[in-house]
Amino acid sequence: MGRGVRQNSMWEHLFFLGPATLLFFIIVFVPFVTGFIHSFSDWNGITKELSFIGLENYKNIFTRQSDFLHTFWFTLRFAIVQVVLVMVIGVALAVVLVMPLRFRDALRASFYLPQTIGGLVLGFIWQFIFINGFPAFGTLFHLDFMQLPWLGTEETAFTALIIVSTWQNVGYVMVIMTAALMGISRDVLESAEIDGAGTFRTLFRIKLPICMPFITVALFWSTANVFKMFELNLSLTKGGPYGSTVSMALGIYNDAFVKNRYGLASAESVIFFLIILIITSIQLFLSRKKEEAYS
Repeated sequence: MGRGVRQNSMWEHLFFLGPATLLFFIIVFVPFVTGFIHSFSDWNGITKELSFIGLENYKNIFTRQSDFLHTFWFTLRFAIVQVVLVMVIGVALAVVLVMPLRFRDALRASFYLPQTIGGLVLGFIWQFIFINGFPAFGTLFHLDFMQLPWLGTEETAFTALIIVSTWQNVGYVMVIMTAALMGISRDVLESAEIDGAGTFRTLFRIKLPICMPFITVALFWSTANVFKMFELNLSLTKGGPYGSTVSMALGIYNDAFVKNRYGLASAESVIFFLIILIITSIQLFLSRKKEEAYS
């Protein structure tokens, strides 16, 4: 390859990648660096004065001067329950909906529909259902559990968030797994049938191992989505009752834009980023081990 051809190729790469790289730099890199610098200050987000206070904000996070640790434990507990439910239900729906059922496409669309609705809108709709719809329905049909104060106690508010969040996100996992299952070669399945493998053996020993890369993608997406939970949390429970359902993202928002503690919120954002990075790295490592075991 001549020098002129290599130069043309370089300019082509710059032409196509340059705008995206510049956009990423402006939207992601610059705010991250700015936030990291602010995390060492006591800036309130309004005044122009900026006093650097060293590691004071980070010390306050771990000495219970902020609610960050409380929001972390809530988000972690919520993520464990919600991700397990979304993955199990999503995979189960995909397995059922690849079968030749009547109205199969309509069922797929109905399960995916909540994913297309914004978190804020979904939260307000379900808030009305929990406060007005469930009690009325429970009174009409004498169902005591539907008359619970769903958003009034810590346990029921947690359950309400789990129900709505799972209902919203299970369709995405179902779509990914449906595509993965439909992509499995017929030759593989016919070979398993000839060898006498039953339905469950074929599913757990052949189909799911082949789909492991897709399961990994769905797992990453579900985990990241839960840790970023904000709109649904804000509109459905507003972090209540008594701050028991405040997610990490909502807690950072409250510190920055409600309490005007922008420096502290910046430090919490840096810790938030590191937590996501650690969890994602662990998931990636375990998933690769799993894929290697099945390959």
